[in-house]
Amino acid sequence: MTAPPALPPGGPGAAPPALQPSGPGAAPPALRPSEYTAALIRRLQVRADWVRGAAALEMGIGSGVVLAALGALGAASLTGIDIEPEAVAAGAALLDATGHGAIAALHAGDMWQPVAGQRFGLVVANLPHFPMPPRALGDRRPSWSSGGADGRRLLDPFLAGLARHLAPGGRAVVMHNAFIGLARSTALLAEGGLACRVAETILVPIAAEKLAAMTRSVREAEQGRTLHAYGPHAFGEVAVLEIEAPA
Repeated sequence: MTAPPALPPGGPGAAPPALQPSGPGAAPPALRPSEYTAALIRRLQVRADWVRGAAALEMGIGSGVVLAALGALGAASLTGIDIEPEAVAAGAALLDATGHGAIAALHAGDMWQPVAGQRFGLVVANLPHFPMPPRALGDRRPSWSSGGADGRRLLDPFLAGLARHLAPGGRAVVMHNAFIGLARSTALLAEGGLACRVAETILVPIAAEKLAAMTRSVREAEQGRTLHAYGPHAFGEVAVLEIEAPA
């Protein structure tokens, strides 16, 4: 049986941090967390034993909230990478506000380049990997969700480089849209000697404008398989991957 998430500092009965919708560390609206972020944080809470004491890296930090969650769960160090300078600034502000700034190193850069030669005990990622061209949706930046025509523009180089950046026995937790080819991802990971399992599958709503932007061939091939429509409402299957390197 998996152990429950750790109690807040202070032991049983201690008050958790105050909930506040805004304040120090609040991210710009364009960087607000999504359902994917929530599912990733929940999986990390379930796997709190993977986090405690780990040198942790997040690829694509967005608001920085996943790094903050890793810090709250006891990671020994926090490294974050994002190509958007605004995300790096927002993440730094949040980590300072939550008391984890002293153990954090954030980088504005492209994929693995800022951490060349480094290895981590835990890597987490929720990369843009929706199959659509770059396109602003509402107040979201064009880079927010787009993974190119097949959704794999960022996912493939991330997965291909993961083995070189996991320490022996290291782990990764990665969000993965089921409609862009889980088998391809598993094969890429196996080439690097990494084992992969689907820890859980969730459904997320897909807004009408986002569905309209989806690559048509993907939408047609996956309708009724990993994409589900009920009248005007559409949902997509998302896998939470747990990946492990050999010891």
